[in-house]
Amino acid sequence: MSLWRNRDFLRLWSAQTISQFGSQITVLALPLTAILVLDASAFQVAALTTIEWLPWLLFSLPAGVWVDRLPRRKVLVVTDLGRAAALISIPIAYAFDALTLGQLYAVGFLAGTLTVFFELGYTAFLPAMVERRQLGEGNAKVEITRSAAQLGGPGFAGQLVQLFSAPVAILADAISFLGSAVFLALIRRREEPRPRAQDTRLRAELSEGIRFVLKHPYMRPSMGFVASSNFFYNVMFGIFLVYAVRSLGFEAGEIGLLFTLSNVGVLAGALLATRIGRLLGVGPTLIGTAIMLGWPLLFIPLVEGSWVFPVFVAVFTVTGFCGVVTNVVGISLFQATTPNRLQGRAAGARRLVNLGTVPLGSLAGGALAAGIGLRETLWVGAVGATLAFLPMFFSPIRKLREVPDEPVEALAASGGS
Repeated sequence: MSLWRNRDFLRLWSAQTISQFGSQITVLALPLTAILVLDASAFQVAALTTIEWLPWLLFSLPAGVWVDRLPRRKVLVVTDLGRAAALISIPIAYAFDALTLGQLYAVGFLAGTLTVFFELGYTAFLPAMVERRQLGEGNAKVEITRSAAQLGGPGFAGQLVQLFSAPVAILADAISFLGSAVFLALIRRREEPRPRAQDTRLRAELSEGIRFVLKHPYMRPSMGFVASSNFFYNVMFGIFLVYAVRSLGFEAGEIGLLFTLSNVGVLAGALLATRIGRLLGVGPTLIGTAIMLGWPLLFIPLVEGSWVFPVFVAVFTVTGFCGVVTNVVGISLFQATTPNRLQGRAAGARRLVNLGTVPLGSLAGGALAAGIGLRETLWVGAVGATLAFLPMFFSPIRKLREVPDEPVEALAASGGS
């Protein structure tokens, strides 16, 4: 059955589309609330990013277990409602002149924790909505709307911030999560019963997911690349908005326009990812895009003067394109080679490593900025991100042309080919 005729997938896709558009507003509006309303320092802004991403480091593994135990659709609905409630507290506090940096940290941590459960639940739920051969198409469609949100969201967010203030702009994201919950609640397909292991202790189920991921010949080197790339990216981008506002004099509208223009690359990557994967092969696609995700970042601390804006647009266009292609091809490979009963735990173990480095990178970026300066910190992040592709380059992924057909247990045991 075509995905266009799969009503439950379309509801899931619609939910993602709505919440993604809203989330793009908060990505810009939350740190700008700290910078413009509360006059936060570079370290305090980086700490906000750290706190938002810290739940991936703390809760990825147990969240993966609970996602494999609980009805996944209900997990998605509850986490959407919880994120809406957390975010709406910011404009309310701002209206009563009671907003503090501590509240931003608390909301960031709570929303981040719920996002961990939502993202793991979504990754595990998608294979139940589509056939395995349609996973690439399904992930690509979701990335297309995510990319469209990244294309239009920042510009809209920048205008909202300038017109109504950053805290009020966050209200739009809260509303989007409510809309997403409605579409998810309308999904009618029942999940197939998932067999439980004889040993149902949390530790045993955690260990099973970790062992599976660490033995997987393609997940292990991919995690090495993504973890190191995310760390150095966030050394840079934990302080990038501070650099843009205070060193380059960018206004909120200009920052929104910058991300809007450059996110054309994100949309193009989502549209072309599956075609590129088929044309070049899975391995060469992952290796090539991993290389291109790094070295263009060297231009960010290098460029000065009137060239800053167009060069930033070009850099973010290229890295956005490559990041989405890597994401679509890689996630489709891992979903297809993971048994359904392990989808949540495998995703949790991957996200622990891949996204657990995000708060560490942001924290390191804030500390470096306070010690050596903003531009110098950008150089550290850019050089590190340039070298991040090496773990995947020296791995079996380089020779992989198509998604393997052999059973995943046999594949993991053999160490790949």
